[in-house]
Amino acid sequence: MFLGLDLGTSALKAVLVDGAQRVVGQASAPLTVQRPRPLWSEQDPDTWWTAAEQAVGALRTEHAAALGAVRGIGLSGQMHGATLLDAAERVLRPCILWNDGRSGAECAALEQRAPRLRALAGNAAMPGFTAPKLLWVAAHEPDVFRATAHVLLPKDWLRLRLTGEAVSEMSDAAGTLWLDVARRTWSEELLAATGLSARHMPRLVEGSAASGTLRAEVAAAWGVPAGVVVAGGGGDNAAGAVGVGVVRPGDALLSLGTSGVIFVATDRFTPAPDGGVHAFCHARPATWHQMSVILSAASCLSWLSSVTGGAPEAELVREAEARGAEALARAPLFLPYLSGERTPHNDPHASGAFAGLRHETTRADLTLAVLEGVAFAFADGQQALTDSRTAIAQVSVIGGGAHSRFWGRLLAAALERPLRYHAGGEHGPAFGAARLARLAVTGEDPRAVCTAPPVDAVVEPEPELVALCAERRRRYRSLYPALRDLQW
Repeated sequence: MFLGLDLGTSALKAVLVDGAQRVVGQASAPLTVQRPRPLWSEQDPDTWWTAAEQAVGALRTEHAAALGAVRGIGLSGQMHGATLLDAAERVLRPCILWNDGRSGAECAALEQRAPRLRALAGNAAMPGFTAPKLLWVAAHEPDVFRATAHVLLPKDWLRLRLTGEAVSEMSDAAGTLWLDVARRTWSEELLAATGLSARHMPRLVEGSAASGTLRAEVAAAWGVPAGVVVAGGGGDNAAGAVGVGVVRPGDALLSLGTSGVIFVATDRFTPAPDGGVHAFCHARPATWHQMSVILSAASCLSWLSSVTGGAPEAELVREAEARGAEALARAPLFLPYLSGERTPHNDPHASGAFAGLRHETTRADLTLAVLEGVAFAFADGQQALTDSRTAIAQVSVIGGGAHSRFWGRLLAAALERPLRYHAGGEHGPAFGAARLARLAVTGEDPRAVCTAPPVDAVVEPEPELVALCAERRRRYRSLYPALRDLQW
């Protein structure tokens, strides 16, 4: 039995997976984001630990015997967050999250300080990454910066609580802008550009390797055997890719969660930063990936729910589906840039917008526009990848948004490609983390473990909907340039 923990932005998810790779138990605990100022996005790390205890506690209530048979734990989590600790490993301030946009000026400064940044890290400096956040802290919270002895990513802070070890792994570390991604090691050159050194960084392991063992007091509290191995794990997208077998060059996934990602596995480091494409390490040794990222995906639907009376998101989608995809012809257009945007714009100041509202516009029309706008943002990301000569083969869909096949119809039409939906695809990164735990314990051939789960359905692009989306996407793409210079 293996336990996967996925520290997301809106929830911590836990899954128990048996030797036949069946999910025998799952639980989650909600998390909230604090936005004390415009562009800011933070979380208190203590809430992560509370959520982990709640989720595992729920598993223990329902599946005590299975939890008692766990042999390994894998970790996955939201990337890029700056969790700052002092020499006594005390948290110095709330974690600055991946969708925080405050460090735009520091990104420009980092590019000047580190001329080889894009060649080494494989990415342009963007506010979401970890390194610019530390420059911001140095400039605006100098006492905190001077006291910082350790910088950990969110899931790796959770690992510290689990094992007592400060360790990260390649896929998550690649998202800091401090990793020499080709060599899979910390770059002293890039660290020095932010006033840090390797002594501030955790030890590095591969995602399928052991990073430590569970502390005895945690094992006793959770009902897990003593000495359980904790694997390196992976950043949320890399772990999600492991979960659906996206490990061969050209295999791809579309992650429809709080944020949105198109992830393509590669067998070499292939940076293409100019279009906002990311090049990171995969969670498997000697494997890399390219990725386009939109900062607001399913979170746009959550936002719409909150401002239109609080109806459940599933109810909103049902209302939109009842209107029918053909109703898009009369629906508003929606820019989903509620937290700024990465691919392709790299603009933390980009904002969301509806265009084409009328007296007769209904809530269902707004929902249609939101679903379509997110699909168009994915299409922009796909174009950035293909413009960088990335070959995309079959695409699997994971994340909470994978529950909606109606949304899948809009995505397939906007991307003009079939989308595969797998059994258990909604488990995403947590399932992949459990697979990485298994590899760390057993040493099995990853090709035998990291296979694609059974395909539940393939959503094909519908010609009429493709034509409608193509025309509406042309108008959608005119909105950002028209609004770019308007600041809110």
